[in-house]
Amino acid sequence: MPARFMLITAPAKINLYLGVHTQKDARGYHRVDSVMTTIDLTDTLAIAPADELAVHTVPEADFPMEENTAYRAAVAMGKAFEREPNFTILIDKHIPIRSGLGGPSTDAAAVIMALCRAWHLDPTDPKIDEIARSIGADVPFFLYGPPAYLAGAGDEMRELFRPLTGTPVALVKPLASGVTARDAYVRFDESPIDAAPLDPMLEALRLHDETAIFNSVANNLAPAACSIEPEIAQILDWIREQPEVRAADVTGSGACVFAICNTQMAADAIALSALNEHGWWGQSAKMENSGPYVAAG
Repeated sequence: MPARFMLITAPAKINLYLGVHTQKDARGYHRVDSVMTTIDLTDTLAIAPADELAVHTVPEADFPMEENTAYRAAVAMGKAFEREPNFTILIDKHIPIRSGLGGPSTDAAAVIMALCRAWHLDPTDPKIDEIARSIGADVPFFLYGPPAYLAGAGDEMRELFRPLTGTPVALVKPLASGVTARDAYVRFDESPIDAAPLDPMLEALRLHDETAIFNSVANNLAPAACSIEPEIAQILDWIREQPEVRAADVTGSGACVFAICNTQMAADAIALSALNEHGWWGQSAKMENSGPYVAAG
């Protein structure tokens, strides 16, 4: 029998490296090299059996639930395994949307893992990875969680690395505005910028050399995000000037900027200053080492 109730924590991510290339695959997706790690900023999902599939978010989404990645993930799981995905899914949203922190992708991964638990499926079944990739490029990463290198369109797992658990991070973004990945890629195509070298980041991660890792932080999609929302560039310039910052960049397609800090106190101070002195959204966090955590009752 499936669990009567499941509670899932779904972590956000930051891109330690993002390299977008002008080449595209047969699907029309850019070739992307991505190194991501999870952080302890999370959405929380409550899932229970129901008469039909329904997804609700708090705060309420401004689009139909059928377009929600969690809903799409449940439908895809049902089709793949020939089951009815009749669950009520409530998502308590804490990860800002259109921020590059992976909120929709981690929610989808959380649903996939929860249904694996409910239906007694092997989460390492190749079908699971295929389902994840069909929902979004970042979804496969969230099935894992430790720092990882993904290639293809940023959706093909290539290598996992030792966690950077506990490393302090400050997150800052414009309070009200955001950037969609679609818009960022369109802007990138209008004025492409070469990706930074990938090998220094991968070698640093293999050696677990934190100084070299943070020296290799890069994102060639950041200029596109900044051109769409100039306030991102303002935040990036400001955060790089703050004390105790080891590295800073835009995560994903924006609009969030992250700073890797020497201490949690420094990350806390940056987040508070962003909010109180500039009116930006600010949050401190730590790097994590896991994907969705499912607790069944």
